[in-house]
Amino acid sequence: MKLTIEGIKNTSEWEAKGYSLPKFDRAAVEAATKANPFWIHFGAGNIFRAFQANVVQELLNKGVLDRGLVVAEGYDYEIIEKMYRPHDNIGVLVTLKSSGSVEKTVVGSIMEALAADSTNEKDWARLCEIFRSPSLQMVTFTITEKGYLLRNAAGVSMPGVEDDFAAGPVLPKSYIGKVVTLLHERYVNGELPVAMVSMDNCSHNGDKLYAAVNEFAKEWENRGVCKPGFLDYVNNSSKVSFPWTMIDKITPRPDAKIEKILADDGIEQLEPVITSKKTYVAPFVNAEECQYLVIEDNFPNGRPELEKAGLYFTDRATVDKVEKMKVCTCLNPLHTFLAVSGCLLGYTLIADEMKDPDLLRLVKRLGYEEGLPVVVDPGIIKPRDFIDEVVNIRIPNPFMPDTPQRIACDTSQKLSIRFGETIKGYLGRSDLHVADLKVIPLVFALWLRYLTGIGDDGKPFELSPDPLLEECRKYVSGIKLGSSDISSVDPLLHRKEIFGVDLFEAGLADIVKEYFAKLTAGKASVREVLKAL
Repeated sequence: MKLTIEGIKNTSEWEAKGYSLPKFDRAAVEAATKANPFWIHFGAGNIFRAFQANVVQELLNKGVLDRGLVVAEGYDYEIIEKMYRPHDNIGVLVTLKSSGSVEKTVVGSIMEALAADSTNEKDWARLCEIFRSPSLQMVTFTITEKGYLLRNAAGVSMPGVEDDFAAGPVLPKSYIGKVVTLLHERYVNGELPVAMVSMDNCSHNGDKLYAAVNEFAKEWENRGVCKPGFLDYVNNSSKVSFPWTMIDKITPRPDAKIEKILADDGIEQLEPVITSKKTYVAPFVNAEECQYLVIEDNFPNGRPELEKAGLYFTDRATVDKVEKMKVCTCLNPLHTFLAVSGCLLGYTLIADEMKDPDLLRLVKRLGYEEGLPVVVDPGIIKPRDFIDEVVNIRIPNPFMPDTPQRIACDTSQKLSIRFGETIKGYLGRSDLHVADLKVIPLVFALWLRYLTGIGDDGKPFELSPDPLLEECRKYVSGIKLGSSDISSVDPLLHRKEIFGVDLFEAGLADIVKEYFAKLTAGKASVREVLKAL
């Protein structure tokens, strides 16, 4: 059994092993796609293969679409050369069910895979041809939030950016430089309309993409290295749009256990590839069953009927509400609570924490009792249904290899948005009282205890990376198990940039300190506090 166009023609063999196969005429779809491409995606990684590519396959199978996807990779070209092309752009999606079962799908909706490399004459010429095509409706991205940065945190330009600013739309080196060069190609060939759609998991992602593209256009016009009017084109929403989106789907690194399942079925050449840029790719992807993609419906050149595969199209304000629902109430706060408590209790898998009756009760209390009263209801997704799925299906999924240690990274950067917004919601309502909050202040106290680096068993553990880790640890450096004086944390509890509010002004500092004192009383004190609450 080979993952190639020829290899999957033996449908009975694949179906006997439980695989769903493409149900469309691939040759006809490939010809139509190459003649009139409608969707090109930048970022050939796992989330794209597990989500967007499978959505298009579903719609091809239903006859809703008659063309497939084009994917371009602008960072790590070896993904295309060593994984996509040897398998004719075909892969296996293994959906990991919370029941412990797996669902296996051969995904064949990707018709072209190209290296977005301006020195690769053949692929670059094809990319320019695609961007000149009047049929192109959407250019989408999963290049990570860092992919949109033109400068690093120190203000230093990213590699290639200054060269691209100076040279204009000719042989670009930087990722955004390549994208804007291709968009300029579309401009000079008739000012054709298109939607530039970031599908990366970051808030207001469309604005991040727009800011990078706009800066390039402005630099080029100022330096006179592009066709005049390009900046106006980029800023004309009837020509070029930058919709916001909210994406939510966990797609872990390809797992060895899944590779064995597929190998036992008889699939050949499953070995993963680790590229020279340290990207880990395999002929299969594994992902959770739940997924959400909410998109601002702003497409100047029209769009496919992706809602027929479960995607949501709405206005910008609603996208923002869905994002806040997820990040501030229904998912991310629960993860952070499990992360810090899991590190203290010695857990190495988030899913296992959901078998802990004390943690499960507190997760539910945090989400349903403390978060839901102030959630911003987006209307298109019911918050209670979303949190039901999180608590009952997503977090307990035994296949999800997420660890408390990974999720505990950068906690100082997460507390303000994940909990501070809920506190502000309580402070702004006459019918709600911050004094009723018990689990949110407990999370803050658990984080203080986490900063000591001492587990509930009294033994030290390794703290996860965090830009403010050393600074914040100073506030607890003198506190040992059994310490009676914890007043050194007072200045930290005043810091609005960390907690979203001044905890003293909000009336929560005393309960945080009360919890923290109990949590540091001695060995097993974390468990005692959790059980008591």
